[in-house]
Amino acid sequence: MTLWNGSYPFYPGANACFPFDTTRAVIVTIFLSMLATSIIILPGIRGRRRLFWFLRLVLGLSMGAVILTVQFTRDWETGWVQANTSYKSFSPVQVNTDIGLHIGLAGVNITLRGNPVNQINETINYNEHFPWNFGADYDRSYSQGLQKGLPSPILYVAEKFSKQSPCAVHRQYRIAGHYVSLTLWLAFCTWLISILLFSMSILLYGGHMLLLTATLILSSLLFFSTARNTPKCPIQFGSASLRTGYGESFWLTLAAGLLCLLLGLGVIVLNSVQPEKLKLIFSLDKSSKGEMWDKSCLPAEPSCSAQDGLTVPLGELCHVTATQL
Repeated sequence: MTLWNGSYPFYPGANACFPFDTTRAVIVTIFLSMLATSIIILPGIRGRRRLFWFLRLVLGLSMGAVILTVQFTRDWETGWVQANTSYKSFSPVQVNTDIGLHIGLAGVNITLRGNPVNQINETINYNEHFPWNFGADYDRSYSQGLQKGLPSPILYVAEKFSKQSPCAVHRQYRIAGHYVSLTLWLAFCTWLISILLFSMSILLYGGHMLLLTATLILSSLLFFSTARNTPKCPIQFGSASLRTGYGESFWLTLAAGLLCLLLGLGVIVLNSVQPEKLKLIFSLDKSSKGEMWDKSCLPAEPSCSAQDGLTVPLGELCHVTATQL
């Protein structure tokens, strides 16, 4: 006879880990498709304008992809520890595992991987997500994990971020994640506006929008840093301690913010000091507009009309033969 309506209460099997983040893959695929489509027209651009156009394209798409991707990543803050710990509650059996903590804007991911993966006749390879974004209940997800009978290390780490935990870090991370997400969405909008302004050859205002984008991105990093620097409870597994540091998404966002800052300042400075070079970078120099100016219509040309002849000096007037009706 079994408990829980005929099912065993503990560990029916490990959750399968998907090999990659599908959201990140979709965003990267979209931006790479845009890049590949734009490269098709690259041979039609002549001279050095081709290089400048390609650089603008790569930099613009890269910044947009980074701003959009880090919204959905779960590695703003990460940490790993290798420890011998109990695998099941109320069991003296211990296993050697690698335990990972990954904090994102929308929740926390906890990874448990056996070392080796197969131990005590089980496959130890877990990756559990506990959300705290709008519309999600962290404590409810934690309770569901208890009902499923997740391994003890995962429940132990997840409990540190619950509302009832004495660590009191749930509120800080949740509010910081909301503000960071909102600020990054605003940065994505200002990036789109800057791309539109540059395409309309309004270079100075495009540089200002890049500066605003950089300000929003760097502000989002400041919001996240305030939450991370709050005092935390230690996460101990015997003598080993799980410590976290800034993850890949944080440093990638910082690089995008600094790049936007440098590009925005560069556009504004060049527009004030050497506007001709700025026009050359954006293919607005006189040589690129040479084909737009046609030669003046001369009287000897067949297309010269009587109306055009009125604007020509008297010595060069077209001879018009009038026919009497």
